[in-house]
Amino acid sequence: MSCSSRTAVALSALIVTLFGCSSQSGPDVMVPSATGGEASAPLGRVVRGPDAGAVEFAYVANASSSNISAYSINAKSGALKQISGSPFGAGSGATAVAINPSGKFAYVANSGTTTISAFTVDATSGALTAVTGSPFAAGTAPIAVAADPKGKFLYVANYSSGNVSAFSVDASTGALKAVKGSPFAAGSNPVAVGVNPAGTFVYVGNFSGGNVSAYKINATTGALSAVTGSPFAAGGGPTSTQIDPNGKFLYVSCDTSNNVYAFQIGKTGALTAVAGSPFGSAGDGPGGISLSPSGKFAYVPSYTLGSVWGFTISAKTGALTPVGDGWPAGSEATAFAVDSTNKFGYAVNYGAGNISAYKIGSSGALTAVTGSPFGAGSGPGWMAICEVAKGVCKPPPL
Repeated sequence: MSCSSRTAVALSALIVTLFGCSSQSGPDVMVPSATGGEASAPLGRVVRGPDAGAVEFAYVANASSSNISAYSINAKSGALKQISGSPFGAGSGATAVAINPSGKFAYVANSGTTTISAFTVDATSGALTAVTGSPFAAGTAPIAVAADPKGKFLYVANYSSGNVSAFSVDASTGALKAVKGSPFAAGSNPVAVGVNPAGTFVYVGNFSGGNVSAYKINATTGALSAVTGSPFAAGGGPTSTQIDPNGKFLYVSCDTSNNVYAFQIGKTGALTAVAGSPFGSAGDGPGGISLSPSGKFAYVPSYTLGSVWGFTISAKTGALTPVGDGWPAGSEATAFAVDSTNKFGYAVNYGAGNISAYKIGSSGALTAVTGSPFGAGSGPGWMAICEVAKGVCKPPPL
């Protein structure tokens, strides 16, 4: 899960809009773009079938209204229904949301208050309750957030301070504690952060730097150390990062070059361009890229066009092949999320203040869900989805 926040750069017109009125302490409003991170939007994922009687919840960070819209997902139709108590208050400029892999906690990057809000997730109702001690201090203009696969550590990209905050997560309470040495230096205006499925590497997209910073994770402490060769060039204006389910490939959507860069991840964490990269047909002003949990498809929303562009993914080479010619979404589409069953996809429309819902066909093509779009808060920018199983609501596994 991630986002873009701070300074008058230009996540398309989005970053200009968001940061044009920002103060020295950070932008008043931010919008995520990747994650996916995964968060958010969660990042790397593996195939997972739905559990019997499973229920899914979706959470959307609303930057302008500084809150979180929470929904239940209809397992048959993909329709969204806001749950009781939604929206839930967060900090100023809530831009990105991520579900901890334990399924117990949710974390929200508040770009306007330089903090991270922490919540417990009620697996029965989907309701959010603030963790004791929340919010927790991060860097300046935190805009993207992602957890490691075991849920032990949380990483936050701080746009204005140009670094990454690292936290250990209390497994019982969800409280955050800064890792020794945190924050860790990144490139210019980091907007996206992702952790590979093995929990060994962190990748950060630097919007103004036009590159990706790569780090090795200390498995004991959660501290980060730069991978040899880092940062790696990644086109114009990286806005989000996604890692495939097997941890072999990294995908970076680039706002100003209007394409997607694909990299093979080496044993050391170093990145090597996939043959044919970068891949075009990503619309104008591509935002938060998302991969289906099956690893078959990738989707990129176009902020400028208000549409979604799809690709099939070669499991062997990591190459992308366009699907369709762009499906209509809402005004200023900034992010996309795929549910745990690979059946439904959701475009987050910042300008329209709503969510476009789709059924995903066998070819990867999208068809609008009946009742779409579904209302959100003001300035929605990122969505995280989790699936209820064994008393917790887990995101698609990394």
